[in-house]
Amino acid sequence: MRALVQRVTGARVEIGGAVVGEIGAGLLVLVCAMKGDSADAPEKMAAKIAKLRVFRDDRDRMNRSVLDAGGAALVVSQFTLAADTSRGNRPGFSEAAPPEEGEAAYTRFAAALQAEGVPIATGRFGADMAVHLVNDGPVTIWLDQ
Repeated sequence: MRALVQRVTGARVEIGGAVVGEIGAGLLVLVCAMKGDSADAPEKMAAKIAKLRVFRDDRDRMNRSVLDAGGAALVVSQFTLAADTSRGNRPGFSEAAPPEEGEAAYTRFAAALQAEGVPIATGRFGADMAVHLVNDGPVTIWLDQ
């Protein structure tokens, strides 16, 4: 499983102009299931992200998690995180999990993050989405599980 995590002051996802998920301060999590992911990859990734210390403490150091900061997470499926550009200019996505597996992993990841205590909002798997965010910092972290 692969994720791109961005610390945000706010984020929302729209489908056809309608807002389907929105958060205030917290994390925008773009997530992609990969071929060969372990059975527990969604839960492991959720636990890692819930505890990831990327929020400022009282000394202005990145020392607090989204849980510590009282933030939320907007979870958006993003199969293009599996892009392989090693053979030219057109990305290949053969390392992304098949859609059925990807959707199941995405759903499990979102549920696991919520079970960790993080309030969540989501996009819609497989939809053409417009994601709006205000990146805070900017802080952007790439994670592979």
